[in-house]
Amino acid sequence: MIGGTRWSLAGLIGASALGAGGIGLSLYSERVARAAERLVPQDGRHLQVEGARLHYVDRGSGPAIVMVHGLGGQMRNFSYGMLAPLAADHRVILVDRPGSGYSVADDGGEPGIAAQAAILGRFIDLLGIERPLVVGHSLGGALALSLAIQRPELVRGLALIAPLTQPQDDVPEAFKGLAAIPPGVRRLFAQTIATPLSRLTAERTLAAVFAPEAPPADFVTRGGGVLSQRPANIAAAAADLAAAAQEIEGIAAHYPSLTVPTAILFGRDDAILDSVRHGERTAAIIPGARIAIVPGGHMIPITAPEATARFVREASANCG
Repeated sequence: MIGGTRWSLAGLIGASALGAGGIGLSLYSERVARAAERLVPQDGRHLQVEGARLHYVDRGSGPAIVMVHGLGGQMRNFSYGMLAPLAADHRVILVDRPGSGYSVADDGGEPGIAAQAAILGRFIDLLGIERPLVVGHSLGGALALSLAIQRPELVRGLALIAPLTQPQDDVPEAFKGLAAIPPGVRRLFAQTIATPLSRLTAERTLAAVFAPEAPPADFVTRGGGVLSQRPANIAAAAADLAAAAQEIEGIAAHYPSLTVPTAILFGRDDAILDSVRHGERTAAIIPGARIAIVPGGHMIPITAPEATARFVREASANCG
């Protein structure tokens, strides 16, 4: 994740005109990317579906659970502390969203939330996963909701963890840097300027995302956090943030007619997404939805894995 610092279009143009300096920044960014990949290598396999080549892990047996991470994240956000207990009695599939972690969208594309949901649906079809519980954290919650709206017959239920569910005017401070990247030059910007800046602001950004809790010292490796500094992942995160802002209102319009059993979990002190707006308000609109509030911030899959895994297991049991 990259945060805090605002970048202007004028500054970007100046950076791209640096000539040898721009080449040097690009080479530096590539070195950062390769170092990140050594620290956090691929954990699973790849599956080509229409729209993306997806990196995933498939563990355990029993009722199926598909887990979708949030903005700037990847599958280790869940394997940090939730995969092992859930895989004891479920088939658990962790998947990197297109453009995140080690998943790559076809032809360098930037699929939006609905398009990513459609890709996830095709992934479920191709793997032969029978009506999974779909777990979505943060932005992954919006994707899970979009999938349930598009293809309710495919989904047994939703377990949404600190999900993005409603439109909001402001961008969380931790992601304002991403929001300021001009759409037409995301990849150029990510390749030259964003990676060095992400390293400079990494500590502050992590503190903001985890607030009011402290990020674990091993999150950058065990939680996969360092991969967010790769240029391709930065560009994808910026595109995801823009797509969420454009699409979430349309997704929310379908909540009153959503038929999939839905459970929502929020940390009481979430500093990224407001639990009243994105949790209680949404639970009141979706028929039969349940909501639970627990101590913690936005990153409860990392900071409270036992409570979060228990929530997912209960959601699985309650939706049959």
